[in-house]
Amino acid sequence: MSEIFTPGPAGRQADTNPHKQELIDAGVPEEMHDWLSAHGVGRLVAKMGIRFLEMTADRLVATMPVEGNEQVAGILHGGAHLVLAETLGSFGAGIHAGPGRHAVGIEISATHHRSASSGLVTGTATAVHLGNTLTTHEVVMTDEDGRRLSTARITNMIRESR
Repeated sequence: MSEIFTPGPAGRQADTNPHKQELIDAGVPEEMHDWLSAHGVGRLVAKMGIRFLEMTADRLVATMPVEGNEQVAGILHGGAHLVLAETLGSFGAGIHAGPGRHAVGIEISATHHRSASSGLVTGTATAVHLGNTLTTHEVVMTDEDGRRLSTARITNMIRESR
């Protein structure tokens, strides 16, 4: 018997997406589940608690809790800002790349403007450039009061998949 066939009502095939629950938990729109079925959103995204609210090549929005992502001083770790920024910029580049191509990050930088010690951080990535071989997104992280916490820029190279 095939591993992907589960006898049951109407003899339907089981869902073949091993990452389905991970995608649902991360807020990934259902129309993108096929695209992400082979890899999911990634273990780091799940560990950081990142949850997507919008996903297009031009604009991506996601939240991330401060709790569990703090540095020893009790504020959101600067690296956590970059994880959120890279996640959003890379997913945007991947969406733009389309089938048969993929994105790889080649540069990221950030400026931290203020700290956050609780609540949710929202990252909003806006495409600055969506080219054939390079994409650049600006990612702004804000706190629950809408105050800017950091500004990042990520550039990805678009490559043909092998």
